[in-house]
Amino acid sequence: MKMTAIEARDLSEAWFLCLCRCLSEGYEYKIDRGSYEGQRRKELDFITVHIQYPGSRPLIPDVPQGVPAPSTMAYVENYLPYLMTSHVAEGEQYTYGQYLEKQIGEVIRMYKEDGHNTNQAFMAVGDAASLKLSDPPCLRMIDTRIRYGKLHFIVYFRSWDLWAGFPSTLAGIQLLKEYMAGEIGVEDGEIIAVSKGMHLYEYVWETARVAARMT
Repeated sequence: MKMTAIEARDLSEAWFLCLCRCLSEGYEYKIDRGSYEGQRRKELDFITVHIQYPGSRPLIPDVPQGVPAPSTMAYVENYLPYLMTSHVAEGEQYTYGQYLEKQIGEVIRMYKEDGHNTNQAFMAVGDAASLKLSDPPCLRMIDTRIRYGKLHFIVYFRSWDLWAGFPSTLAGIQLLKEYMAGEIGVEDGEIIAVSKGMHLYEYVWETARVAARMT
């Protein structure tokens, strides 16, 4: 297993740096089971992405002219209910909010009423039954820490689509963190994202190469 570590100033820089590393160092294989079964993807064995100022705007990468945007803020704003509320729309097997909604409120309460110095403010996504889903949750945890007067998130993805999933999910998670920090009464902090499955699907390899070359 190859360990990859990325240090980035903001979400946009983190995305571009990850693109370059995934293209140059990603393990290439054919998918036996999961999204785009039978196709190929490049995947980093294990990556840690430390983002110092994830709240810097814009939250979505500013791609070079001629490269299709991987996401938009309009999409992220529509994505927030999926992340924060338990409503499951028709055709959806689950939402992250289905697992997170009650935990978000409890973590806020815990910090406000019990104090900031705790290691228990951890939010889980998924359960034993989710293993049997055709597409189990990719985001599996949001761990939290208040240190130096700021709320920090440590997030783990079992599988992570780098092209579109990375910018959309991290922008949404950042907005969640800003909301929780405001409710708790602390400043917004850093994000450390971890995954053993950050990947690029074959259909986007050439587009990703263009974006990486033009940065």
